Amino acid sequence: MSATFENLQILRSAEVIADSVWNQVMQWDDFAKDVVGKQIAKSADSIGANIAESFGRFNFGEKLQFLYYSRGSLFETKYWLNRVKERSLMNIDEVQKYSNELTTLARQLNTFTKGLRSVRAEQANHKFTVRESPAEYSTLIEFPEILFSDEDLNFLNG
Repeated sequence: MSATFENLQILRSAEVIADSVWNQVMQWDDFAKDVVGKQIAKSADSIGANIAESFGRFNFGEKLQFLYYSRGSLFETKYWLNRVKERSLMNIDEVQKYSNELTTLARQLNTFTKGLRSVRAEQANHKFTVRESPAEYSTLIEFPEILFSDEDLNFLNG
């Protein structure tokens, strides 16, 4: 992963889409903003927000989970984009442009996720373990031929 999450190309792509969607929605009438606009703006913002949250997680499983949430938000955005098209809130060319951008972002997200899974698998194969040196045991101690005398055994039987 990059040194800072602001440098992630995938995050920048998500931000461009989210900001562009926001600017479109701000031009709609109040009813369209309230019913569709809030939903598409939230889902578009959620794509990048989950990528950023993924970056802030330490555990690979959590990182991947937030990338999966991001992918879910991307598909939700595509759903709302279909509603925008059917309700004629944007012209067909604008809808197609967003659809293409979201498809490209989905591919980037899948590649990013696959790369993260590869890093996790590679690290799992090279786990560092701490081991102590094996203890040395000596069998050179001479034991008496008789370990317990009759007196010892009588004491035990008591």
